[in-house]
Amino acid sequence: MLTKNKKITKILSIFVLATVVLTQILPLSMAHAVALSPRSLTLVAGSNGDAGAKVSGTVNHDFNFKMATAGADIGSIRLQYCTTAAAVPSGLDCTTPPGLNTQNTGPTPPATALANQAGVTGFTISGVDSINGNMVITRTHAVVGGVPTISFTLQNVTNPSTNPITNSGTFFVRVSVYTSEDGTGAAIDSGTVAASTVTQIELSGIMPESLVFCVGKTITKTDNVPDCRTVTTGTITFNQLFSPSDTAFATSQMAASTNAATGYVITVNGNTLESGSNTIAQMSTTGIPIHGIAQFGLNLVANTGIGGGSVVYASAGAFGAAADLVANGTNLKGQAAAATYGVAEQFKYTTGDPVAKSDNVIAGPSDAQIFTVSYIANVTGSQPAGTYSTTLTYICTPTF
Repeated sequence: MLTKNKKITKILSIFVLATVVLTQILPLSMAHAVALSPRSLTLVAGSNGDAGAKVSGTVNHDFNFKMATAGADIGSIRLQYCTTAAAVPSGLDCTTPPGLNTQNTGPTPPATALANQAGVTGFTISGVDSINGNMVITRTHAVVGGVPTISFTLQNVTNPSTNPITNSGTFFVRVSVYTSEDGTGAAIDSGTVAASTVTQIELSGIMPESLVFCVGKTITKTDNVPDCRTVTTGTITFNQLFSPSDTAFATSQMAASTNAATGYVITVNGNTLESGSNTIAQMSTTGIPIHGIAQFGLNLVANTGIGGGSVVYASAGAFGAAADLVANGTNLKGQAAAATYGVAEQFKYTTGDPVAKSDNVIAGPSDAQIFTVSYIANVTGSQPAGTYSTTLTYICTPTF
């Protein structure tokens, strides 16, 4: 009889030991829980501007998960922040990530709050049942239809600091859904989500005072932006031989941009057309081309070759162009000097004159624009023969 009792006692001891081991691996509150799926935690920028994944930043934690159990009676949800996804054997069940604060009281940082509820609503933060890193949100328990996807935002949570051992900012939140209103008892469904904070990359660069200016035969655009790398250079030749009965013309281009506070002014500098001691008189006042009169002038607009009274002054037709990328008063402010060099079929030349500037409505910085300069030459019947030329220098002066 004694032997039989010993056997029974031994069997009971083994049974009790097995029960203890199983309890350590699978806590009672999780034993019958079904996994929430899919589930996620997204770190979102907070009201103070901290980036969502900023180490120790005060941000918003967006939770989103789908119930697994249909028609559940839901009264609370527990959010347990841990350094590990599950309990560590022979160790602590959950260690709160260092630096985490899920109970900010405001005003700096702002107080932790609950917002953006969907799927199942009516939750509030339980101040009685919550501690830092282990939050309970509660509502009056009620059965919900189907298998809803639940989402909400825990606002103004201070992210954990970086783990000094692993140099990692990864942390886990164990999410459990209960019928009870205080986050206790057997969980209906549960699951773990993970997130990570990161050290932010700080980039720094300097935009210095800037002026980009080029002059040549032609300039083209790259991706619709005037590109001084495309400028072509060389001597510019008039379209035809000089004649007292027709107007010769030629064109060149220039491009300018600056971030100067009051923009830029472009001036033209140089002599009129010369051949040794012989010259073609410059147009010191703005006027139209007239055959048989010595004239050298320029403008920065499109010309038709037809002057006042529908008189054709340039038989070769239209020439020149308006500014490519027209001034708009915002990022494009460059324009021809309106009264002197900005009127079609009207030409002038005086060395030192401003021919273009960035003062559309209000003077200021401007993105790049291309200006086309049109030159005309008329001569008298007695103009001495020869090769007439000049060297013009355009100077762009920004004012910072």
